[in-house]
Amino acid sequence: MQKVSAGAGIAPKKRKSISYDKYGYLFVAPFFITFIIFSLYPIFFTFRTSLTDAAGWAKVLDNKIVGFDSFAKLFDFGSEISKFFWQSLGNTVIMWVFNFVPQIGMALMLASWFTDTRMRLKFQGGFKVLIFMPNIITAATLGILFMSLFGYPIGPVNSLMQQLGISNSPFEFFRSVPTARGIVSFIQWWMWYGNTMIIMIAGILGINPALFEAALVDGCSSRQTFWKITLPLIKPILLYNLVTSLVGGLTMFDIPHLMTQGNPNYTTNTVARFIYTQGFDMPNNFNVACAASVVLFGIIVICSLILSSIMKDRDVKKVKGVGK
Repeated sequence: MQKVSAGAGIAPKKRKSISYDKYGYLFVAPFFITFIIFSLYPIFFTFRTSLTDAAGWAKVLDNKIVGFDSFAKLFDFGSEISKFFWQSLGNTVIMWVFNFVPQIGMALMLASWFTDTRMRLKFQGGFKVLIFMPNIITAATLGILFMSLFGYPIGPVNSLMQQLGISNSPFEFFRSVPTARGIVSFIQWWMWYGNTMIIMIAGILGINPALFEAALVDGCSSRQTFWKITLPLIKPILLYNLVTSLVGGLTMFDIPHLMTQGNPNYTTNTVARFIYTQGFDMPNNFNVACAASVVLFGIIVICSLILSSIMKDRDVKKVKGVGK
């Protein structure tokens, strides 16, 4: 007769499972806390202050809701504040266009060269580092550098122009509207075209290599490959660069503030400088500064939506519509 063991028929105890979900919340908590304190709360504070009578430091905390009076000042085209605001917005758009168009063009050209297997460019890593390097230099450093280069009456550029016979006397670059805007736009382009190029290269490298091999077998030239394969497939990357450049361009502050202070005659004054001067220069119109920030936010959102609509892939719409 077979003996039955003492523990027979008793189910083994299940080990208590350990949940690690709570540790995930702990790891993401610092981000949300920082975002709420330094981003979300200032956004709500800005929206609320734009509806108050907060003109001056005494009214920052002890203020009253007065409605859309601050917005009315910005859209009252006969007032000085409105004229100053829309002039600043126009200056910002002009300088953004003149730095972004060559920026995106240069970035696309360099990205296509660096990713073209037929060209086999040597020293690619070194070129990429040199091109990207201006992006890691601070705006204050670049501002001081270009102020020294284009200094008046003594500066390297003025000295070179006089030695070459281009100019008989020193030229005041920062007192001329075209040259002042051109220098600011050039610095913005020089700082960011390397960053745009790296993003473009990443987008091109994400394309299936079989498509390029098929184009090579079919006898397509590098130009045809770029226009027919590369460019259509990096539309999401182009949209990303357009939107981020739009946000960065419309909030341009550091270079114009450091180099020109908005001069000559406020033709290099940007919206961000307008907001700064309204809030932190006399008479400290914090409500107007916040209203201008809200208007700028609205302009950025509308322009981003328009760009998204324009850049949306039409072929996707066609595929979705098949069979209906």
